[in-house]
Amino acid sequence: MNVAEKPDDQSVGQSTDQSIDQSMARARWRLLPFLLYMYVVSVLDRANIGFAKQALENSRGISEAVYALGAGLFFLTYALFEIPSNLILHKVGARVWMARIMVTWGLISAATMFVSGPTSFYALRLLLGAAEAGFFPGVILYLTYWFPQRSRGQILGLFYFGVPISFILGSPLSGSLLGMPTRFGIEGWQSMFLVEGLLAVAGGIGAFWYLDDRPASADWLSTTEKEALLAQLSQEESQRSVHGPSSSVALLKDPKVLQFSMIYFLIQAGVYGVIFYLPAEVSLILGKKAGLEVGLVSSIPWIVALGATIWLARSADKHHAHRLLASVGLFVSGLSILIVPITGSALALCALCVAASGYIAIQPLFWTFPTGYLSGSSAAAGIAMINAVGNLGGFVVPNIKVWAEVHFGSRLAGSVVLAGITFLGALLIAVMRNRKASADLPKLAL
Repeated sequence: MNVAEKPDDQSVGQSTDQSIDQSMARARWRLLPFLLYMYVVSVLDRANIGFAKQALENSRGISEAVYALGAGLFFLTYALFEIPSNLILHKVGARVWMARIMVTWGLISAATMFVSGPTSFYALRLLLGAAEAGFFPGVILYLTYWFPQRSRGQILGLFYFGVPISFILGSPLSGSLLGMPTRFGIEGWQSMFLVEGLLAVAGGIGAFWYLDDRPASADWLSTTEKEALLAQLSQEESQRSVHGPSSSVALLKDPKVLQFSMIYFLIQAGVYGVIFYLPAEVSLILGKKAGLEVGLVSSIPWIVALGATIWLARSADKHHAHRLLASVGLFVSGLSILIVPITGSALALCALCVAASGYIAIQPLFWTFPTGYLSGSSAAAGIAMINAVGNLGGFVVPNIKVWAEVHFGSRLAGSVVLAGITFLGALLIAVMRNRKASADLPKLAL
């Protein structure tokens, strides 16, 4: 009897796996393109401040120090409202909350065209951070509702395409808008904030009508596909609930969550050290002011990053080497940052390509660590906390970089700061498995 039943059990297992694969494929094609659009606009609205840097200085008297502080202030309110925002999303659903986030941040981003001096610049950056808080961790959490751990590295990698795509398309867009002649009293940099802010508003309206909160409410999945996917996700959720913190309060003291937060802080510090200053670096390399040509050349590092993200995510899932590849990738980025200010134009641009690629490509690998450990409302709060702490790096680094360059009178000093932060992040990832707090990380397919 048992021999006769064995093929049936195998057949049922294969059928279940096939249903899960089909449901994931449908979800990938249904959700990721729209989420990718949202992320592209998000990154564009964060990074366009880098293109406006020279124009704000010339038109509104925004000094280097004011710019650095204003660029970083975004992350203070962003970090403050991250956890409440993600908990609300977990309760009310992604459809409503993502729509709210995108519409409000789009309107505030567009309002940056009305900056008249340091005070209004600071105020709008603070408001923008509060409005956008919860978007990125909300999407990371949302993806855990749809995709099992075994494919999450590649799914997150596809979502992270939004960063290089935003710069591949957005750099020329921002550069061309920036170069527009003044019309009706509106300068080019003002047109840039207006157009790119309205793109976010359009995405928010679309999110309300397009997104489904969970697989159970998706009428584009068959009943069999829903049941198989939900069973797999429920099983993983139960496993995570055994090992992870049991409440939002407990996660604040959880060693792994604190370690994840520190690592992500260091990663983001390096990322924004590149994002905020890449157009200015390209402008120095070319010896030209920011405009269409600088925008086109600035897109090259992000084209390279797109390919690196595809390769690294697939390799990590295939070889279960997320930790190793993330650590090595971050270390190489740090070395590249050191090369930029001490080499000629061609080599400096190559170094920027390698640095941008490493910073972007390792982030999907990083997020497989906390999403494989946290569950339920703890996942909502924990992912938001990690992202909030990480994004404080966007506040700290621009100011430290400017201080180092002014204090030592050298661009190299700023690069040394960025590289040192990056090396420390690579080291923490490399030793993560050896720490007591991470004893069960091999279970997470690292």
